[in-house]
Amino acid sequence: MTVALILGGGAPNLTLMSGALAALEERKARFSAIAASGAGMLVALLYAAPKGMSSAEALRSTRNMGVSDEIYRWFSINFKVFHKPGLLADYFRKTVNPYLDLLPQNSPTEQFIHDWFRLVAATFTPSDLSPASQGLCAPAPWIEDAVDFEKLRSVPYDFYLNAFNLSERRMRTFEKDEITSSHFRAALAFPFLYSPFVLDGDPYIEGSAVDTFNFEALLKERQIYKRGSIKTLVVFDVLGFDKILHAPNSLYDAWIQSIMVPLVSMAKDDLKIFEREHERKYPIKLEKISFDEDRIVWPEILDWSRSNLSRLYDVGYKAGADFYDQHRGLFP
Repeated sequence: MTVALILGGGAPNLTLMSGALAALEERKARFSAIAASGAGMLVALLYAAPKGMSSAEALRSTRNMGVSDEIYRWFSINFKVFHKPGLLADYFRKTVNPYLDLLPQNSPTEQFIHDWFRLVAATFTPSDLSPASQGLCAPAPWIEDAVDFEKLRSVPYDFYLNAFNLSERRMRTFEKDEITSSHFRAALAFPFLYSPFVLDGDPYIEGSAVDTFNFEALLKERQIYKRGSIKTLVVFDVLGFDKILHAPNSLYDAWIQSIMVPLVSMAKDDLKIFEREHERKYPIKLEKISFDEDRIVWPEILDWSRSNLSRLYDVGYKAGADFYDQHRGLFP
């Protein structure tokens, strides 16, 4: 039985996905197609085409996207993921980052030192941000260091990313043979965080801002019936948006909640629509990877701290391992 995987949006919770996918990868689970959107794109690309390391190593490395807890307690912004925009900022990062990349991250002390120097570098990075800017951050200047887009073309399964074309006012789906770092940036351009990314003359925004799951890539008849490939869709169950809501501990936390809560609510609705409508229309079955929500520290669920990302990775890893044990028949 052939299986497709769908990875949706939700950046602060991406290590839930990377942990679960790492568990499946270690157990040699294989998919006939992967469709991704939003933060799920990064997890999918690290699984499919990591640069300079194995898929499992790349997925584990997502824990290092978090900020040392000692720093995050008093400066709760992820300066390691969201970077200042501008041409001077790009030149500054290209000069400084090779030296920062040499710093080890093997112990809590080394992680603190590494993140402290990253914070100092981020603080002194020049920027052209102004009231006329269309977004706060540079569009993922780190992606070429993490993903080998040439390698993606040779993976033995179908691979899709989606982005919303603002000129045509429609969703576009990109396949593995055409996906580059520019397509990734177009598909990651979440409004206000990032400026719309211009690709082939048209501005794009993140696909998950409009459709939190990339069901469309797999629900087209030409994909479902191509080579008789897809019989089952595996998707990560959506965390309850009511549990994500909490009294904000800062203005930044309140802003993150204002982004994530609507996205989570949309995702839950998308899953319900699929279960009620598409399963009757298409000859496929939906299987959910469910997380142990009792192991999640809900007041910190949206934190970019190292401890939270590591904890979510562990919760995701257990969910992936449990799913494999319960559905071994899906993965011959």
